[in-house]
Amino acid sequence: MAELEKIEISVRTQMAYKLADEIGIYWFSDNNNFIDQPKHAIVMTNLKSEFARSDDEQILRFKEMYSDPFPPAWMTLEISSFGTLSMLYKLLKPSNVKRSVANFYGISDKVFESWLHSIVYVRNICAHHSRLWNKSLRIKPLYPRKTEYAFLSPSVRHDRAYYVLSIIQYLLKIVNPKTTFPIKLKNLLNDFPSVDIAAMGFSNDWFKEELWR
Repeated sequence: MAELEKIEISVRTQMAYKLADEIGIYWFSDNNNFIDQPKHAIVMTNLKSEFARSDDEQILRFKEMYSDPFPPAWMTLEISSFGTLSMLYKLLKPSNVKRSVANFYGISDKVFESWLHSIVYVRNICAHHSRLWNKSLRIKPLYPRKTEYAFLSPSVRHDRAYYVLSIIQYLLKIVNPKTTFPIKLKNLLNDFPSVDIAAMGFSNDWFKEELWR
């Protein structure tokens, strides 16, 4: 959860500022920017609820000073959930700016969309204290044909925890180059040697992969 928060902050920043700079500070509320307007309307309903219940100081100040339904993107996305961010990205019409957000992470927009969906799904599993270690994941992230940085071979199972943990590690190496996530993960597995790591999709020498070094 702590590592996903770092990724969430990065995604929030990239989306808020790049999209605001290219298509306007209220890009998220303009349904012309989205491929599925009924689904976008549902996302906006969720955003309205998040805005209404926020006790963030800058949001409270905005409500005092303005009658606009939402503040600009960089403020609104600060209070949106990771799931809302993921849906907004998924529903965006194909464009250079949508691709530029994904390009920051060295992957295509389709893969980035898939990865966001998957890590939000896993985050929700963790948030509800559900079983993850040997779970067959219902939402399977895409395998990238090309990445700017080291990733895994395509033979790795996409429906196991290891694949999503590898996605998290890939993104962390970009947003937090000094990440200690590999060390934490290796120590955790060493603390519980009876856990079958193969059930999570790990190989015995997973930590030798360039991604984890």
